[in-house]
Amino acid sequence: MDQLKTQSAQEAKLHFLDYWRIIRIRKTVILAVFLLVVITSTLVTFILTEKYSSKARIKIERDAPDIAGLVSQQMPMAYDPYFIQTEFEVIQSELILDRVVEDLGLRQKWGKKFMGTDTLKSSETMTLLRNSMDLRPTRNTSLIEISVWSESAQEAADIANKIAESYKDHRQKQRRDASMRGIDSLEKRFVEQAVKIKEKQTEVERLRTDLNIPDMMASENGGTMLMTAETLRKFEALRIESQAEFVRQDTLLTRLKKLPPDELAQAIPTAAQDPLLSSLLEQLTLAEQRLVVARKDYGPEHAEVLKLGDQVKDLQTKITKRVQGILIGLDARVASLKEGLENLKREVESSKQLDIQEANRSRPYFEAKRELEEMQRFRQLLNAKLYAERTDVELPTGGVVEIVDKAKASLRPSKPNKPLNIALGVIIGLVVGVGLAFFIEYLDTSVKTIDDVERALGAPVLGVIPQNVGILLDEGVESPHAEAYRVLRTNLLFSRKDDKLNTCAVVSAGAGEGKSTTVFNLAAVFAQSGSRVLVVDSDLRRPTLHKMLKVSNSIGLTNLLLRQNKLEEVVQRTTVPTLDFMPSGKLPSSSLGILSSLQMKELITELKQHYDFVFFDSPPVMGVSDASILASEVDMVVQVIQYRRYPQPMNIRAKQMIEKVGGNLMGIVLNNINMSQDESYYYYSGYYHDYYSRNDDQDPAAAGKEKDKDGKPPGDQAKLEIKKKY
Repeated sequence: MDQLKTQSAQEAKLHFLDYWRIIRIRKTVILAVFLLVVITSTLVTFILTEKYSSKARIKIERDAPDIAGLVSQQMPMAYDPYFIQTEFEVIQSELILDRVVEDLGLRQKWGKKFMGTDTLKSSETMTLLRNSMDLRPTRNTSLIEISVWSESAQEAADIANKIAESYKDHRQKQRRDASMRGIDSLEKRFVEQAVKIKEKQTEVERLRTDLNIPDMMASENGGTMLMTAETLRKFEALRIESQAEFVRQDTLLTRLKKLPPDELAQAIPTAAQDPLLSSLLEQLTLAEQRLVVARKDYGPEHAEVLKLGDQVKDLQTKITKRVQGILIGLDARVASLKEGLENLKREVESSKQLDIQEANRSRPYFEAKRELEEMQRFRQLLNAKLYAERTDVELPTGGVVEIVDKAKASLRPSKPNKPLNIALGVIIGLVVGVGLAFFIEYLDTSVKTIDDVERALGAPVLGVIPQNVGILLDEGVESPHAEAYRVLRTNLLFSRKDDKLNTCAVVSAGAGEGKSTTVFNLAAVFAQSGSRVLVVDSDLRRPTLHKMLKVSNSIGLTNLLLRQNKLEEVVQRTTVPTLDFMPSGKLPSSSLGILSSLQMKELITELKQHYDFVFFDSPPVMGVSDASILASEVDMVVQVIQYRRYPQPMNIRAKQMIEKVGGNLMGIVLNNINMSQDESYYYYSGYYHDYYSRNDDQDPAAAGKEKDKDGKPPGDQAKLEIKKKY
């Protein structure tokens, strides 16, 4: 797990360095775009006309009077989520802005100011006004900010205040107009209802007359009950009362008849009060008491006792008769109640029939009467509503739109915001510059890194040559650039599978990739190491090596192949004893037959016997067949690719052409690397440059002593020749 974390961190670091490398390489583009944007934004900022800003704030609410009205108390307002946005659009509408334009005379003012005419068109004025204003809500409040920009500070304040006032007047007028339209509609409906009521009253009166309904009946209980119904009600009440009395008396009579005579006499005074019977019972009780006392005093045969006994019997006889009389009276009363109850039942039935008939006859009248009463109640509601609306419309509505802050003339211009514009220019310039740099880098498919080469071409990189490399013979052995070629020489030697491979062609995909400089400096490094080296300028299209050495190109390879000169005649010596040079010679009309001839193959075989290493310069592979022919005849081929010059597909195609003709491609040389921009190549040559620079600074006198008067190390003259030259 720790190793995985370490690898991830390294990949992230390399990824960041890749971005930094692109920025350093494309810093010219970034700087140019940055300066262009900053300068342009600065110039535009200072060229723009200064404008002043004024801001007014208004508070808007739903339509409601300052105090609760008669109607609003009963109708609470529902929440409207689109209210603020709707009012936004209303403020910017022509309904509001037309009043602002007319009241402030903006058509005339702006016509003279912008167009040089007397007046502007309404559409043009409206467009200018909308472009110069801005509305913004204050979050979580019902406040709206009205901002206006103008070249005149006072004009901006006047326009902002006028917009707020126009909107306020519009809201108040809108509410009043809506209320008045409602009142007019209510008044119209009230008049129509009054006419209908009058017609219905006429109809009711006509029905009352036609149906012969008395005024008392029509007015009693609102005219909803007839006299027959009242009679029926009374008869029914009497019937119920008689029914109850009959049941009570009949039940009493039945119970009394079931009692024995002695209990009957005692119960009747309680059930049916009779003063005479009560008096007889009291007299009987007194006579019986005296009889008991006389029997104790005088005995049973005494005259007084006998008299009292006769008196008791007489009272008992009277009581019995009186009880019988009361029972007879109760029986007669029950019979009378029963007869009266039957009569009442007949009267009730008769009254019901009469009431039904009367109700059917008078129904149209009472229905019309009810309709009239409903219409009258509806008129009362209309009248109350009309009165409430008239009262509400007169209530003040100042709280519907309230101007919280009035706009004031600004002391300083708000547009253009110079610091902000310049800062944005700096930021945008950097962003656009960096973005353009990465876009160009994305479009650039040329070779950029060693990994790109090895991944795309599948061939190793033998060496990395820095930028601005000259001829090593002119720069000297201790030149910092020489170490890059010494690294190339070492890698080339170790890449050989056989030590007999000593002929090498240096090719490139296109022109101008530094192929000729590379082949000559590589040969010079081999020669400085003690090897006998020959450089052959086999670029018969555009030979350049003789110009580097400043020698004649009158005779050379072509003369040798055409049998015009011998080998020793075309080979020229250089300042390095072990380095020889063969120019291209006069250019033939067609080089194809020369390089593919038997003489060329024999020449390569002969040169391998006389020299340790033979290097051939060649024309570009793409578009010219000379390099392909030469690559097939030599032992080794080295392909030179210039840093960021040609697309990768072109280099890949060149490699494929070398391999198709049987060329032994040893590897790739990356040429013309800008070490100051691309730090990823520092470890290939920058280290040696710093190393040699420090050595030169530490002992310049000693360094001078190591060279002879010709500028060459003294040991070069003492190097031994491995083979005979010819």
